[in-house]
Amino acid sequence: MKNRVSYFDNAKFLLIFLVVFGHVIRPFIDESPIMMTIYKFVYTFHMPAFILISGYFAKGFKKKGYVSKIAKKLILPYLIFQGIYSVYYFFVEKQNANVLDPLDPHWSLWFLVSLFFWNLFLFGATRLSAKWSLAIAFIIGLSVGYLEDISNYLSLSRTFVFFPLFLLGFYLRKEHFDYITRVHVRGVAFSLLSMTFITYFFADFDYEWLFGSKSYAQFGDLTVGSAFIRLGFYSLTLVTSLSFLALIPTKQTFFTEWGTRTFYVYLLHGFIIQYMRNTHVVDWMGDFQSIVLLTTLSILLTAILSTKVVKELTSPFIEIKPSGIHYYLKSFSLNK
Repeated sequence: MKNRVSYFDNAKFLLIFLVVFGHVIRPFIDESPIMMTIYKFVYTFHMPAFILISGYFAKGFKKKGYVSKIAKKLILPYLIFQGIYSVYYFFVEKQNANVLDPLDPHWSLWFLVSLFFWNLFLFGATRLSAKWSLAIAFIIGLSVGYLEDISNYLSLSRTFVFFPLFLLGFYLRKEHFDYITRVHVRGVAFSLLSMTFITYFFADFDYEWLFGSKSYAQFGDLTVGSAFIRLGFYSLTLVTSLSFLALIPTKQTFFTEWGTRTFYVYLLHGFIIQYMRNTHVVDWMGDFQSIVLLTTLSILLTAILSTKVVKELTSPFIEIKPSGIHYYLKSFSLNK
């Protein structure tokens, strides 16, 4: 049991590191082919693997109070952080009033909205056998691309495109993860990831296909082949996601505990990244741009935001604890 918990916490920490790393290197991908290759490679599997694991832990969706629990955990923090980002974009960056729309997720907040919907979808999907529910989910994921108006609004596109991965994760069992972490499977997984990475140096494609947030029309002419392109990315995503998960340590490591606080990293790192992008920090980093520097920065940022101190300071707002908020307000008034 301990190893199972450690495995998933290890996976979550390494995946949230890749989320932060992807956002850190984003300003440099247009100037560096190597950065672009790494960016495409990371985005092929880091969120899909996260989604698979999220589905795996949704097995208790029929328990009493489950829906209200995830609504409190996901929707309330979404509304709070959506409001903060909206105010920032409108008043600081002087963007138009569209940024104030609470139903158009900013930054990486789309995941909270989609995760809530995915949990709700399970009530309908699980009425069918696993084979049929997965088949229908993939068909819908392929079909929604033909709806020209589907987009980031309410995270609808990503919700339908990535639901098959969430559903697959729901149907996975512990034995599946035990199998893929065997030594001989890990060897194959490492080879597949290595081949994918090397191939990306020669593959020329629009990386936004990996986001799942746009209709096919936004990539060019609508054809039958558009769905086959997405099907190809589905296949690539599944192979690389499972390959990455095969390489995760199964025993406790120095970062295992940090993996229990990935929700904080996910919500908070955007403020730091946005600050960096809107100051001279990115220009300075561009002068000393290197994989080592950006990787080190990403590790430090992820590790710091995973600490108990950050959790204690921010949990009243992230986990919506009225008593904690009251304590902060009381402390502020006393200090004042």
